[in-house]
Amino acid sequence: MTDPPVRSIHWETSHRFIPSRYSESGTVLSEIAGDSKELEDLVLLDGATNDRVQSEERGSLGISTFELVYGIPNAHIVNAAYTHANVSGSRFNDYTRGAWYAADSAKASVAEVVYHKSRRLSDIVVPDEPNRRPARDVSTYDDWRANFQADFHVLNPPEKFSRVLQPEPVPKCYAASQALAQSLLYKGSNGLVYPSVRRRGAECIVCFRPALVYNPYRSERLEITLTANKTGYDHYVRQVPF
Repeated sequence: MTDPPVRSIHWETSHRFIPSRYSESGTVLSEIAGDSKELEDLVLLDGATNDRVQSEERGSLGISTFELVYGIPNAHIVNAAYTHANVSGSRFNDYTRGAWYAADSAKASVAEVVYHKSRRLSDIVVPDEPNRRPARDVSTYDDWRANFQADFHVLNPPEKFSRVLQPEPVPKCYAASQALAQSLLYKGSNGLVYPSVRRRGAECIVCFRPALVYNPYRSERLEITLTANKTGYDHYVRQVPF
């Protein structure tokens, strides 16, 4: 597969949904600690097992301390995207190094969340339920915005790169796209812009470089309810207060 073309990209806003429990700059451990000394001990224990904290201090297999960001608002949110990779990776990254994924619309981000959450729920066996899987799930996500202004590889025309845009089966369909991303990453690529696999007409961006996630901020919190039907899950989205 030939490398995709490079274009100058200027996105004023983008949408990345993360579970709301990860948004706070403090620590949820304060809710279970009995006093300040216990909180200090719990924070030290958490740091010893937290991939982001360890990577910020010493780097990791896939990313060095020199690539992560420090001293900027919401740096912990940016760094977490690169240091908490899925075991099987995602479409354009493997398990050694994460990336910042975002979409050009909130609806495209909702479609991503609904797809992957529905898959995880379908893997849970609940013998007492009619469909033998969870009947309902309610989760909250925060919509994190960021700007991008840099040169990115663009999967255009998309038909030429159909091998890396396969919707199923996950994670096997990621093999070709991860290989392409790995090759581009080591050639110095900043990332990719590509058509959304989960929502027709939308575009997504995957940024390989933490320093290029410009002005990340939290815009709103959404509650996503999934309700089981005969073949999958219906979803309902509403905005809720922080």
